[in-house]
Amino acid sequence: MALLPPVLCLLVGMAALGGGQMYGDGGAFSPGQTGGNGASVAQQRRYLLYDVNPPEGFNLRRDVYLRMAGLVDTLLKSEDWVLVLPPWGHLYHWQSKGLKQVRIPWSLFFDVPSLNKNIPVIEHEQFIAESGGPFIQQIYVLQGYAEGWTEGHWEEKVDEQTCIEGLPYRNDEQGFYRGWFWGHEETRGLSVACMSVQGSASIMVPVLLKNTTAQSVMLDRAENLLHDHYAGKSYWDARRSMVFAKHLRMAGDEFRATYLNSTDELDKTVYNEDWTRMRVKLGTARGGPYLGVHLRRKDFIWGHRKDIPSIKGTAEKINNLMKELKLDKVFVATDADEDELNELKRLLPNMLRFEPTPEELQLYKDGGVAIIDQWICAHARYFIGTSVSTFSFRIHEEREILGFDPKTTYNRFCGDVETECEQPTHWKIVY
Repeated sequence: MALLPPVLCLLVGMAALGGGQMYGDGGAFSPGQTGGNGASVAQQRRYLLYDVNPPEGFNLRRDVYLRMAGLVDTLLKSEDWVLVLPPWGHLYHWQSKGLKQVRIPWSLFFDVPSLNKNIPVIEHEQFIAESGGPFIQQIYVLQGYAEGWTEGHWEEKVDEQTCIEGLPYRNDEQGFYRGWFWGHEETRGLSVACMSVQGSASIMVPVLLKNTTAQSVMLDRAENLLHDHYAGKSYWDARRSMVFAKHLRMAGDEFRATYLNSTDELDKTVYNEDWTRMRVKLGTARGGPYLGVHLRRKDFIWGHRKDIPSIKGTAEKINNLMKELKLDKVFVATDADEDELNELKRLLPNMLRFEPTPEELQLYKDGGVAIIDQWICAHARYFIGTSVSTFSFRIHEEREILGFDPKTTYNRFCGDVETECEQPTHWKIVY
């Protein structure tokens, strides 16, 4: 029989004694605790983990990362914290067959050293190695308040309350809490509580600093927390640090050069690998000689039917823009089904898409292909996207970072029945 490491033995023993619930401060390895020999245990690095409602997509999850980055930035003013990057997997829009898309590290999609120039982050596997095993000492499941806003009055608040929808975790035979945990089935939680929250991410600071001394704390359903300073300097610092992985940018650049006559030198979009040194005046980027389009379809149509044009209406708008801008190529990023794609190709003979080979798809995964699409759209002479789509929002931000004129970026399709429609808001970059 294999022996457990001492750390795991201690955790197993405590969970067995406490029925899986860690009482009091919820931490077996709490900063400032005194060991059995009376010697004070040195303050330790603390780990913040998080997860998001399973149906949420790739680009909304990227937005939640920004909120968590802001929270860690605030926590660092008081203690030594690090953000554990939640592995990617099982997203609704990742529907390619024959791909294993679970437990994907962030390094496949983003440049982790760039993230670390803003706040300290580590991959999940590193957390397991550093913390002594796949254990999370305290899990807070975030939820809204059952009563909603009190008399329509908004106030920021947080309270530990009964779970509204039932606890999304189950006890195993040893009293540990089991759940999805990003596909890491070996992970166990020691203590779980539901927290009703209403407000920005910083409302969790007192909870994390005073209510628990657990070394590892997970915020489940973290999308329930809002941005502390949306579109402010801290927001843009975190957003600028989300540099796409170099192999994905290179794949997008190769496609641009091969099919769209687009290079950074010609387009005035030269990229600095160190995001902290990249400050570009808006309007200096020219972009490649093509129209960039993001067309969201599938389930999105049902929730936003008035805002989304038909395929015919889309093609008409694209052809009109190409004539107006004197462009003869259009790059389209879309989740349209095969029938709609065929119709779009018939109406737009010069349409181009990034279509990975089976080998490329295995390497990049669906998330990487989406990033390549965004990277190519971000370098277009002119971009038009889909109403309230986070995929389009992320392209807006990328173009803002690259220095495009806002008039060439913040545009969206109108629905067929709309003669005019409100265009996206310009959130100006802050350095």
